[in-house]
Amino acid sequence: MLAKREWIRFFRQPFRVIAALGQPILFWILFGTGFHGAFQAGASDESFMGFYIPGTAALILLFTAIFSTISIIEDRREGFLQGVMVSPARRWGIAAGKSLGGAAIAWAQAAFFLLLSVGIGMVPLSGNLLTLGVFLMVCALALTAMGVCFAWPMESTQGYHAAMNLIMLPMWMLSGAFFPIPAASDGMPTGQRILQACMQWNPMSYIVAGIRHLSTGAGSSVAENPGGRIDWVPTMQSCWWVSAGFALVMALLATLLMHRRQKGELQ
Repeated sequence: MLAKREWIRFFRQPFRVIAALGQPILFWILFGTGFHGAFQAGASDESFMGFYIPGTAALILLFTAIFSTISIIEDRREGFLQGVMVSPARRWGIAAGKSLGGAAIAWAQAAFFLLLSVGIGMVPLSGNLLTLGVFLMVCALALTAMGVCFAWPMESTQGYHAAMNLIMLPMWMLSGAFFPIPAASDGMPTGQRILQACMQWNPMSYIVAGIRHLSTGAGSSVAENPGGRIDWVPTMQSCWWVSAGFALVMALLATLLMHRRQKGELQ
């Protein structure tokens, strides 16, 4: 019922539907045309618009996770959440309902964007699209559960937006969505080595790489470009394991957080 409520609330706000899907598409068009001349794809003739498609899909998942889980703060302020908490419903059921509802919305929007990319010829039509749909659902669950973890302890939307700007958006920007992740080398400066390690340990990097594998067919774990630059690309198997593990950890953490009493909750 909580998941169904998220769907009803989402489609009763038309501007939210447009913003969650329109803003990433606008970014894709603006950045795709702006960085087209400066982008070097390497061995392939891929344009920046084609390279940026997986990053845009990941951004749609992230934006929807943010917009859907912010309702937790609003529900607590309006008193609805208190009614849910004193009901016979289990805490894990509440976490699952909020996560599944937001993840289903995020999956539908990201799938629509990728189907639109197939329609205009930016993504090839292949049998991987079915597997991509399953992978998108795992990623949507992971990001929405992460949003629940951030939204649950927050007492105001301002604090949630601060956490979003401090953690969630940098995770996306350091995921290889804008530029390829360089492979570590002996001559790499210390600052660049730290940045490369952050990108390599970032769960969003595996989400973006997995979408790129299944949508555009990006290849091996290490890609060497004609200019001599070596890029780090995680394998599809590692993308599955990291994304599924990230979803499981975030779901367990959201359930544990919901078992903790919050300020103002009846004892």
